[in-house]
Amino acid sequence: MLGSVGPSCASSGAFIPGPRTEREPTRHGRLDGVRLAVKDLIDVGGARTGGGNPDWASAQSEARADAPCVAALRAAGARVVGKTVTDELAFSLEGENAFFGTPVHPLNPERLPGGSSSGSAVAVAWGEADLALGTDTGGSVRVPAAFCGLHAFRPSHGRISLEGVLPFAPSLDTVGWFARDATLLRDAGQVLLGDSQAPAPAHVRAPLRLCVARDAIALASPEVREALLDWARRADVREERLAFGEGGVEGEQEHDQTPWRDWLTAYATLQGLEIRTHLGPWIRARRPRFGPAIAPRFAGALALDESLGPRWREWRRRAAQALCERLGPDEAWLVPAAPTVALRRAAGAEERSVFYDHALALGALAGLAGLSQLVLPLRRAPGLPIGLSFISAPGNDERLLDLAVAFSPA
Repeated sequence: MLGSVGPSCASSGAFIPGPRTEREPTRHGRLDGVRLAVKDLIDVGGARTGGGNPDWASAQSEARADAPCVAALRAAGARVVGKTVTDELAFSLEGENAFFGTPVHPLNPERLPGGSSSGSAVAVAWGEADLALGTDTGGSVRVPAAFCGLHAFRPSHGRISLEGVLPFAPSLDTVGWFARDATLLRDAGQVLLGDSQAPAPAHVRAPLRLCVARDAIALASPEVREALLDWARRADVREERLAFGEGGVEGEQEHDQTPWRDWLTAYATLQGLEIRTHLGPWIRARRPRFGPAIAPRFAGALALDESLGPRWREWRRRAAQALCERLGPDEAWLVPAAPTVALRRAAGAEERSVFYDHALALGALAGLAGLSQLVLPLRRAPGLPIGLSFISAPGNDERLLDLAVAFSPA
C-alpha cells in the first residue's frame, strides 16, 4: 500500500469535519476487523449525507438506515470508522473541496488526490481505513485510485444497488470501492456483488485473456503511456484492440480525428442532462453555494438543451453494443485508469482542461457501456504511482477481481 503512513503533515483531511460517524459491525463474517470508510454521498444510518456541500447537508435529515452497500459490509464484520470528504455532489475528478478542504495526497502534498471519491482514497492510502466505499460515474473511483496508488474497483452497472446513494447521473452511477490490497478488494467484492448472477467458484472460473487497448493508451501522457506499455511487454501481453472504434490513434495531431471525442461528448451531454433532471430542481429552488470550480459545471448542465437527449442516447446504445461485441465475454483490455499521474495542486486551467477531457473519455468506456473496471497500483521508485487498469464485459466482475489477486505478490 503506497503512502500508508502519509506525508509529514498533521492530518490526511480524508474525513468530513466534526465528530466521526462510527458504527460497529452488525454481524461477524469475512470482513471481521476491517475498518471501513464511507464517502459522504452514501447513507449511514443516523447520519446526514452531506454530499460535500454545506447547503445540501443543511437540507438533509439523518438517514433512516444504512445504504444496502454499507449494510452488507457491516453484516460481514466491517466497522465504519468515518464518512469521507467528497468533491461537491460528485461533480469533479480533481479531489478538491472549497468548503471542507482537499484531502492530502499520500506521497506528495503538492499533488491532488483525485476525485470525487477523494477522501475515501486518501483514508485507505494513509492507512486510516482498510476499505472504503466511493461512487464512480465518470471516473470518481478510478482516478483517485490511480493518483494515490490503490487497488480499486468499479462494478458492472446495476450489480450493486444505488439505494441510499445520492443520485448524480443514475444511468452512469455505480458504487465502487478501494482496498489496502487485492485480497481485501476481492473479499469486499464477494460481499457487495452477492450471488445475483451465481458466479462460478474462483477455482473453476476461466482467466480472462489480456489485450492492450492501444487507442485508449494513446490518450495518456507519455509518462503513463510508456509505463503501461512497458508493463504489457514484461507481462507478454501482445494482442491489441481498439476501444473507441476505428480511426487513427498515433500522435496528438490525429486525436481530432479519433472517435474518443464522440465518447466524451456523449458522456458529458448525457451526464449533464441527468444532473439537470435529478439535481436541477433542488439547485434552482435552493440556489446553493458552490465552489468556484464547481459552480460553472452545474450551470452548464442546467443550461443543456433537452432535445440533445434522444440523439446521444441512441448513439450511446449503438456505441456500447459495438464495444461489447469487440470486447467479447472472455477478454480484459489494458487501459489507463487516469491519463496522467496526480495533477499538481497549482496546475493551471489549460492543464486541467486537457486532463479532464482525456479522463472523461477514458472513463466513458466503462460508464456508457456499463462495463466492470479494475485498478491496480503500478509501483514506481522513484515517481508517482500509475493506475494499471482493465475493462471487461458487463458481468465479468468476479473474473476481474480474480485477476487482481493473480497479479498481486504472494
